[in-house]
Amino acid sequence: MPLDHRLSTEHEELRRTVEEFAHDVVAPKIGDYYERHEFPYEIVREMGRMGLFGLPFPEEYGGMGGDYLALGIALEELARVDSSVAITLEAGVSLGAMPLFRFGTEEQKRAWLPRLCSGEMLGAFGLTEPDCGSDAGGTKTTARREGDEWVVNGSKCFITNSGTDITGLVTVTAVTGRKPDGRPEISAIVVPSGTPGFTVAAPYSKVGWNASDTRELSFSDVRVPLANLLGEEGRGYAQFLRILDEGRVAISALATGLAQGCVDESVAYAKERHTFGRPIGSHQAIQFKIADMEMRAHMARVGWRDAASRLVRGEPFKKEAALAKLYSSTVAVDNAREATQIHGGYGFMNEYPVARMWRDSKILEIGEGTSEVQRMLIARELGLTG
Repeated sequence: MPLDHRLSTEHEELRRTVEEFAHDVVAPKIGDYYERHEFPYEIVREMGRMGLFGLPFPEEYGGMGGDYLALGIALEELARVDSSVAITLEAGVSLGAMPLFRFGTEEQKRAWLPRLCSGEMLGAFGLTEPDCGSDAGGTKTTARREGDEWVVNGSKCFITNSGTDITGLVTVTAVTGRKPDGRPEISAIVVPSGTPGFTVAAPYSKVGWNASDTRELSFSDVRVPLANLLGEEGRGYAQFLRILDEGRVAISALATGLAQGCVDESVAYAKERHTFGRPIGSHQAIQFKIADMEMRAHMARVGWRDAASRLVRGEPFKKEAALAKLYSSTVAVDNAREATQIHGGYGFMNEYPVARMWRDSKILEIGEGTSEVQRMLIARELGLTG
């Protein structure tokens, strides 16, 4: 049976709608937000009104009734213009709201999902800690039972969407006990913003993603109801691994968008910029660079759409998600470097989008599982253990 990578009518309509929004609304404004290191509340509100934060969720919870392919399409089109806006959507959906949808009780879903789907409220995903990044099993944050409450202590770092004015909750992993072999038993607990003892630090000074919100969090005897346990006690680590698998598909779509955006900007510049009396795009050296960039972006798109399609069909997708994330993040960095080179000195000026893309690309090889972790996962799926 031949593969058909054409989008359905609904998915193509979504793609065109988000493409128009990205070019008409995001592109003219985001540069100023980026330079001021300011969160773009106006743009995020509009994304909420469009239903983008509810794309993969059922209508009964305030969602749009779409799927993960729809989310990826929106992320790719946004990232073609700007990654700060795209990562705000990605983290809000696949990391903030998805854990509640996948593992929450009906009461939890109805309490929080409608506001998360509307974009009225953002959720965050508290996994990474100062002394444990890729080794999530080394979690130091603890949560102990005390009466009818959890008492949470510890810290998290590099948490997206965790300190905005519309952040409503953070789901954190915490050690809630020990297994018979002595290993930590990790659970997931929802901590609402503003809970006493829950402190959100000032925003990080970052190399890129400067119009997105990233903070360090600390928990000092933070008390939340036992009912805020998300999923099964002791299953938090396994739950978050599933969420990360899905998140890698979304990040791959975002990385593909950045890679394609580099092509878009380079083609436009190569037609406008003249040297020696003719457009630089007429020089074979530039043509070959851009052709290679287009090839990389195209293959990255094939990768993330394949992983997303498997996820939507309920098929195993762990290896494909890791492959897509590894490849797309690599080509995003490669395309950003080449786009900057094609622009010459102007590529080093922040007024040009490729400068932003260059600064935003590197984190894609680190966040939601480093490239090294993706290679480990791929090797494990191939049966290479040891």
